[in-house]
Amino acid sequence: MVHSQSDRPSELTAELASASIAELVAEIEAKTPTETGQTIEQIEKALKDIYFVSGLGADERVFYLLKLEGYQPIHIRWLKPEPDESIADYAKRLTAQIKSDRPIIIGLSFGGIISIEIAKHIEVEKVILISSAKTDAEIPLYFKLFRWLPIHRVFPFKTLLWTTYRLAYWIFSLETPDECQLLRAILVDTDADFLKWALHKVVTWKNQTVPDCLHHLHGTSDRIFPIHFVTPHAKVEQGGHFMVINRATQISSLLEGILKVI
Repeated sequence: MVHSQSDRPSELTAELASASIAELVAEIEAKTPTETGQTIEQIEKALKDIYFVSGLGADERVFYLLKLEGYQPIHIRWLKPEPDESIADYAKRLTAQIKSDRPIIIGLSFGGIISIEIAKHIEVEKVILISSAKTDAEIPLYFKLFRWLPIHRVFPFKTLLWTTYRLAYWIFSLETPDECQLLRAILVDTDADFLKWALHKVVTWKNQTVPDCLHHLHGTSDRIFPIHFVTPHAKVEQGGHFMVINRATQISSLLEGILKVI
């Protein structure tokens, strides 16, 4: 049973950490508004921070179906890149948003690449990639072709995706109307300049450094980073690039298994 802070302040945090979410919800519902406020504050303190870095042009909406009990999600916000800013310098600027010592970082797609770059600047407990690449060797050849023919720097990719939604739906392996609606909303909010910058960083990324604490989850049907280019630690059968949404239960289970490993 969870008690208020005034009852057992020395034991509350440990008890909250071991209680299930269902138990905590039931306990909160039985309290007065004042007691509820105190308990919620203690719960937030007991939860461990876990940092999420979304995919190219996306935001925290892509993670909303993930369920990780005992963790407080913190979403890294994309910043406007400086002129000619390197991916290393950009990642270093993002570290200002990380307040935890030895954080756990989960990166999706381009966010996975950024997570690896962040790990070069600060000590991390774990880096978990979803639908991403660990080194430049895992970047597909058709991306690398843009190094010599950089049409991505002038071609309006956002406009292309906006006007050819069916192509985008296929690329991201969407399965339901709700998923299509979410992707449309994300594309609407995507900054075109950031998209061009980020695409260029993917195309030109040079990396051979893989953190020892890295874990990689990848779908076997990913069309952006095809499975035959990467060597993940766990494969999600029939998972596409949007599997964090349409395979959220399975992804959550895999993440919880990784997080339990010391």
